[in-house]
Order: sequence, then C-alpha cells, then structure tokens
Amino acid sequence: MQRIANLLVIQNNQVLLLKKPRRDWYVAPGGKMEAGESIYEAAIREFTEETNTTPIGTHLKGIYTMVIEDAGEKVDEWMLFTFAARGLTGIPFEETREGLLEWHPVESLAFLPMAEGDRTNLQFAAHQRGIQYGTFHYTTDFDLLEETIQMSTEEVDCYDGK
Repeated sequence: MQRIANLLVIQNNQVLLLKKPRRDWYVAPGGKMEAGESIYEAAIREFTEETNTTPIGTHLKGIYTMVIEDAGEKVDEWMLFTFAARGLTGIPFEETREGLLEWHPVESLAFLPMAEGDRTNLQFAAHQRGIQYGTFHYTTDFDLLEETIQMSTEEVDCYDGK
C-alpha cells in the first residue's frame, strides 16, 4: 500500500499551498514515503524538497485511508499522513515542477478548489486540536462518495496524569 505524507504550514493566519497543474487543485506540499523512512521524516523531506524551506513545530494532525472506486469496486487504496507546522524558515519557491506555491488566508481552505477529503483534513489541521482519523471513498475522477471521520485529543498535559 502506498503511503503519502503531507504538511500544512500555518503562519501569520496564512497557509502555504501547492496548486497542482493537472486539476488546478490546491494541496499541502507532500509526497510518497521512501522505504525505511518514518512518516515524520517523509513529511519534512517532501515539504522541504517542494518548498525550499524547513517547517517549524511539525506535528501529526491526521491519518487517513483513501479508497478509489470504479463501479463499486476498489481499484486503488493508500494511506495519507497529514502534519501541520506553526511556521517555516527560508523563502519558498514560487514555482516547482509540482506546481505553484502560494500563501492563502487560513479561511480559504473552506472554498479553494481541492479534493473534498483534503478540505476536511486540512481544515481540521488548521483549526482543531487533536488528531483526526478517517476514510475517504472517491470515484476515479475524485468525486467524494463517502467519508468517515473520527478524532482524538489528549485529556492530560503529560503522561503522569497531571
């Protein structure tokens, strides 16, 4: 099963997004994990490669299963690990082979063109505490068929129960 890690930087009430040329959809920078790599390492490596910057305060925000269906049959499935960071160091590329990098107000995650599952997980990453889990079922054209979402939060500030 393919594993993908992406990373949403939130800085000064703005998010850094990558506009992919194929559909003109926005995504958080990220990509495929390499063999032996942790999801954390993959998120930072992919983000750095695609933006020319280094994220600050990176933390896990979501774990998702993505299922592609055609006529009710599963044709593809992968895992997505979404991270968020509170800022970055460096100056981002303006354009890469992956697409255009653009800063947008956090609120624009509600309406920018993107896959609906990405909208769900990126809005959670930008606005909510805790970690979100979910499964998204899409058609081969990435029309959302169904989503199932759960979330968890830490109830204490440290592991000794205080």
